[in-house]
Amino acid sequence: MYKLWQIFLVSVISVILFITVCLCVDQNDSTQTHKTKLNGRRNRSPLRRDGIVSDVIDTVPKYKITVKYPSGVEANFGNELTPTQVKDKPTISWPSELDAYYTLVMTDPDAPTRSDPIFGEFKHWLVINIAGSDVVSGQVLADYKGSGPPKDTGLHRYIFLVYRQPKLIEHPVSTTDLAKRSQFKIRNFAKDNNLGQPIAVNYFMAQWDGKLG
Repeated sequence: MYKLWQIFLVSVISVILFITVCLCVDQNDSTQTHKTKLNGRRNRSPLRRDGIVSDVIDTVPKYKITVKYPSGVEANFGNELTPTQVKDKPTISWPSELDAYYTLVMTDPDAPTRSDPIFGEFKHWLVINIAGSDVVSGQVLADYKGSGPPKDTGLHRYIFLVYRQPKLIEHPVSTTDLAKRSQFKIRNFAKDNNLGQPIAVNYFMAQWDGKLG
């Protein structure tokens, strides 16, 4: 009788230990899965988060464009700036090769709104044949125009892109008047001029501030 009681106790203890181990393993797996999901969210590119990749370009560029405004602010991958802060032409730089030519564009895909972009993209700035990253050396096809989102249209994305040109772009058509700025497609421009994918990017967001636009 004593031996049977011992066997019974051992069996019960074994079952309890087995259940405890299973619960610990399951909890660890759940914790690890949760951490993986969180890390995935943290590591997600802001370009994908804010729809730049898919709405405007197809891949995440390798380099960052440094965009500094005379007002003292900088573009920083989706930070919100005001139209007043970005009304003047910024200083631009990116990693470049001295013997290469580049195209710089600033575009707003959210005209008049992100949910109904029937006039997008709106071309805010377009410079081609830039030697290295010396923007002044390039040929301006569209002068810089700061953000001016209309009232009640929410946040707009203002995207800077740089493309490395395979060669000089010859005989371009100037599009400095505003009427020719809407319904611009950087994908089409890049395709027409064999620019491939952009090598550098940055962007900010802005909405109507009651002062400009």
